[in-house]
Amino acid sequence: MWLKRISILSYKNLEEVELSFSRKLNCIIGKNGMGKTNLMDAVYYLSFCKSATNPIDSQNIQHGHEFFVIQGFYETDHGEPEEVYCGLKRKQKKQFKRNKKEYSRLSDHIGLIPLVMVSPADSILIGGGSEERRRFMDVVISQFDREYLDALIRYNKALQQRNTLLKADMEPDDELMLVWEEMMAAAGAVVYRKRKEFIDEFIPVFQSYYSYISQDREQVSLSYESHLEQADLLTLLKENRQRDRIMGYSLKGVHKDDLIMKLGEFPIKREGSQGQNKTYLIALKLAQFDFLKRTGSQTTPLVLLDDIFDKLDALRVEQIVKLVSGDNFGQIFITDTNREHLDKILHKLDGDYAVFEVESGTVVERSKEEN
Repeated sequence: MWLKRISILSYKNLEEVELSFSRKLNCIIGKNGMGKTNLMDAVYYLSFCKSATNPIDSQNIQHGHEFFVIQGFYETDHGEPEEVYCGLKRKQKKQFKRNKKEYSRLSDHIGLIPLVMVSPADSILIGGGSEERRRFMDVVISQFDREYLDALIRYNKALQQRNTLLKADMEPDDELMLVWEEMMAAAGAVVYRKRKEFIDEFIPVFQSYYSYISQDREQVSLSYESHLEQADLLTLLKENRQRDRIMGYSLKGVHKDDLIMKLGEFPIKREGSQGQNKTYLIALKLAQFDFLKRTGSQTTPLVLLDDIFDKLDALRVEQIVKLVSGDNFGQIFITDTNREHLDKILHKLDGDYAVFEVESGTVVERSKEEN
């Protein structure tokens, strides 16, 4: 899949942007706060029906404006055109269309345009709570597995209903509680099985990327942790019902799953340097790319690398450049404030590329002669 052209109106600080992109490499340069990340976020929005940085849609409308519109014009790996439209007016429902036909459910769009984004915000994957690491698994698996996404939606609905009963002043009805627990258990079993299968296949790919970027200077590990390793979920929910009632929420289930990330024998968030943590994150995301490319629709994902070179030594930067400029990757978007990093990538590429400069929400393509 590649994004041939994008049209943006009143999205964040991007008032009016019309750009045509290179099929291979697109370098976006500019100082901090000028709108580089907002441009990347607009590309992200077209894949996931939401912003990567602000989940409140109305706050993504440019100040003083009443709506935003993002349109993407794509070409599949098989040469077929795809057009995606997103529009939002204040106090109205968001519209999302594929080839001019509106979706009845936004979840039906997920996976059409697979995308992997690496940004400074990803540091929360290591330093944040377990919900961030579950979200990472959900984002990857949902892009190629419709059954997983449907099971996750059912599970979260049942979990919400069970928690409402647990918080109620009146003692909840046992039969009604059991209805939601059975739904949680059935959907949770699907989620657990698919997460486990994914991680088992994902780990060696992740480790190979980390080894390549670090040139085997340290050893890292990744493992999956779930309550469902102990017993089936329905048994756990029944056993913990009284304790959950005291707490007012469900203590057991796949909504508590986690990924254990280590450098050597210790948690990387405690032992890792900034460069090691960033290498870990980039290896995770490159493994995500590799996984999405080989599964589902077997469509080459777009790769968005937003300000990733900071805190990395020159050797690691060079290894990443070798990877993303290789034939295994498709269309890539890279932002940076440092032109030197992007020049290194351009010199290593014989093929197609485009360079864009962003200043105060205005984006201008620079000609090859200026590069």
